[in-house]
Amino acid sequence: MQVSQWAAWASRRGVIASALGLGLAVMGAGAWAQSKEIKIAHIYSKTGPLEAYGRQTATGFMMGLDYATNGTMTVAGKKLVVIEKDDQGKPDLGKSLLAAAYGDDKVDLAVGPTASPVALAMLPVAEEYKKILLVEPAVADSITGDKWNKYIFRTGRNSSQDAISNAVALDKAGVTIATMAQDSAFGRDGVKAFKEAITKAKLVHEEYLPPATTDFTAGAQRLIDKLKDQPGRKVIFIIWAGGNPFKIVDMDLKRYGIEIATGGNILPAMTAYKQLPGMEGATYYYFSIPKNPVNEAMVARHYSQFKAPPDFFTAGGFSAAMAVVTALNNSKGDASANTLIKTMEGMSFETPKGKMTFRKEDHQALQSMYHFKIKVDPAFAWGVPELVREIKADEMNVPIRNKR
Repeated sequence: MQVSQWAAWASRRGVIASALGLGLAVMGAGAWAQSKEIKIAHIYSKTGPLEAYGRQTATGFMMGLDYATNGTMTVAGKKLVVIEKDDQGKPDLGKSLLAAAYGDDKVDLAVGPTASPVALAMLPVAEEYKKILLVEPAVADSITGDKWNKYIFRTGRNSSQDAISNAVALDKAGVTIATMAQDSAFGRDGVKAFKEAITKAKLVHEEYLPPATTDFTAGAQRLIDKLKDQPGRKVIFIIWAGGNPFKIVDMDLKRYGIEIATGGNILPAMTAYKQLPGMEGATYYYFSIPKNPVNEAMVARHYSQFKAPPDFFTAGGFSAAMAVVTALNNSKGDASANTLIKTMEGMSFETPKGKMTFRKEDHQALQSMYHFKIKVDPAFAWGVPELVREIKADEMNVPIRNKR
């Protein structure tokens, strides 16, 4: 072969090789773009003060994904991969874990966290990376209120939904109320929403205590002093996560004619409700209250797996899974944020609580709540919340607080 012929041959080979290389690169990029996986980060309190809540959420979320995908863990031909991370209830850690999930793990969306202060730290990260954060179960109003951005959706109830539903039970003429809450976003947002929801009763005092309080004596005494000389029915309304604020009952509140009221809680915390028969309030979930196929399936699966009923936050995790799978089915597996936002705004989906709908304006899931009265049943270790009535989503005028 002459030099000139060899050069021409080599040149052609180079062109062919380059073309092949380019073709492979394009194929690789196409394959990557059409990944057969959808990665979801679940960031929650595996450890820390709200570990019990986080563990239930994780159980419910995985159980819900399994149920919603008929055991396949696939949506639109794509495998769902869940990466779990422990924020320990620490805002800075939650923030960095979410950034790592979006940036390093390349997750398509994230779910969590457990605690409201952690959620508030995470919101700007979702906006920075332009990816969905589905908040479950953090409650503070500000998450879908003034700290909200368009990448945030929430299946968990917010403080206003808690407050409005509890006002249904307590807001009557002649009732005097004082509140006791944790000095946190959860506690202060809860009291603010409760105050706004009260129209007939009189609110005379707000008591805020450190979130990790174990000795309630001083706070309880201030509450007693504010209420004891009031006429008519007197109530301390408690907004608390973790711990046992019901120790204040030991201060013989009955002597002053003072009652306790609160929302629902996890079953271990509701053992304290046994000493409060007849106590009224409103709850987000109790396993025997909702009557629908999704709840029946979750209760049956949970009994089968754990020989116990599902709890408060198990239902929340399950609801988050139902929202994720419904959205991905509707988007035909497209997990890009802009597509999911269009898909999820106004979207309704079935949950253990029945139908929820993401309100377009703030992406808050509108949902039923349940007015209850505590009954003591020897068959249960906790006070049983018997349904007084379901408070449907359209009965609650839940404020839009994000000024969108």
